[in-house]
Amino acid sequence: MQGSRGTIGQKTGVQLDKNRGTIGRKHWYEHVPKSVETSQGGNVTILWNQQIQTDRTIPNNKPDIIIRDNEKGTCMLIDVAISGDRNVIKKEAEKILKYKDLTIEIQRMWNVKTKVIPVIIVATGTISKSFRKCMSNIPGKHEVKELQKTAILGTAHILRKVLM
Repeated sequence: MQGSRGTIGQKTGVQLDKNRGTIGRKHWYEHVPKSVETSQGGNVTILWNQQIQTDRTIPNNKPDIIIRDNEKGTCMLIDVAISGDRNVIKKEAEKILKYKDLTIEIQRMWNVKTKVIPVIIVATGTISKSFRKCMSNIPGKHEVKELQKTAILGTAHILRKVLM
């Protein structure tokens, strides 16, 4: 992940780690996630930017964050995007459709209930009506205003670089 998209993913990841009690940094921007993180009991595994090996070829097999909870029998595929256009609902539908094959394959291979969670914010900070519901599915406390602010500041940074 890179740019504003990476920053949104990083903030989301910090909240995941705070929820699990494994965060050791004072500031969110100092947090560098490991590729694979497992809870102490081994019940929850978080994969960052990892390809999923499947029995058949699936082109879209690398969501930004994967949370596999063996205790609850669930798996969340989280894909973060900062959209340049205003059609957030269309982008959310594209993300869900993009990972449909992977969702089916994970359910079959791992025997878990799998759900795609799109985290889409427009570069100007606009979010869909379903954004808060999507974020509530991700463990941890996520401040929507902070995520919007991050997207806007990332856009301002890009504009400063281009215009200066």
